[in-house]
Amino acid sequence: MNGKTHMSNQMGRVASLGECMLELVRRPDGTLTMGFGGDTLNTAVYLARLGVAVDYVTALGDDAHSDAMAAAWRAEGVGTGHLLRVPGRVPGLYMIETDPAGERRFLYWRDSAPARDLFMLPESPALIEALEGYDLLYLSGISLAIWGECGRDVLFPLLDRVRKRGGRVAFDTNWRPRLWPDKAVARRAFDEMLRHTDIALPGVPDLQGLYGDADAAAALARVRAAGVPEIVLKLETPGCIVSRGDTATEVPAERVGTVVDTTAAGDSFSAGYLAARLAGQDPAQAARAAHHLAALVIQHRGAIIPREAMAGLARLP
Repeated sequence: MNGKTHMSNQMGRVASLGECMLELVRRPDGTLTMGFGGDTLNTAVYLARLGVAVDYVTALGDDAHSDAMAAAWRAEGVGTGHLLRVPGRVPGLYMIETDPAGERRFLYWRDSAPARDLFMLPESPALIEALEGYDLLYLSGISLAIWGECGRDVLFPLLDRVRKRGGRVAFDTNWRPRLWPDKAVARRAFDEMLRHTDIALPGVPDLQGLYGDADAAAALARVRAAGVPEIVLKLETPGCIVSRGDTATEVPAERVGTVVDTTAAGDSFSAGYLAARLAGQDPAQAARAAHHLAALVIQHRGAIIPREAMAGLARLP
């Protein structure tokens, strides 16, 4: 990690970059409830609840729903100082349907969402300059997809500058085939992103779907070969493998009695891991903290669980 082996809460602010959308959840009786969600936003909220100083960086419209979303983030303790607003635009929308086993299906309406133009707006140069001052940037495979080739051409040099200054980059793969024109484009983007990553949080199913990796060992070898110094590989069976250098440790997940909704399981896992590392815990300890948070999240409906459900979790000092 740029020659550094220890993360602590002295790192300063974290920026989580991506897209937040309006969220419709179909209840068992057929009614719909509206909230908001998005993978990197979910992670930002859980980081804030764990005491991390985190800003969410995206672009929204100038409509009432965008106003409400930004206000909700601030109420959660997520900073919005670098939130861009685009006149005449509205945020994307998705609907979640869950089956009896708690597995979810998503339907999206996001093609004209302003978050796609985050690095292409008149205010973008000032935003990019501000991002260079953060100590940890967090983004996902969904972030890479929505920004497109032009956005990624701006992103990768930005990550270079952040890392040269001593900052770090964390990346959750979150492979979503429907967001990419084809696998070849996605592979090039992921390959480049991994070369700019200090902490990778890939899932075995993601890497198998994108690259065709045969198993967890092959997936881990791929990310190691990209030069990522710290890897948390999420397994298909509950658990993960934490890898630093030549050392790899499997950390099993907690048993959960009843899975209600797996939405944001991976997003909360990332938050739990990064928060624990920022607090100075070693990677294996951080993985256990991540499993614990994810276990709480999947026992509730929706991406963001009630605050009281997290009352017993430790915050950063």
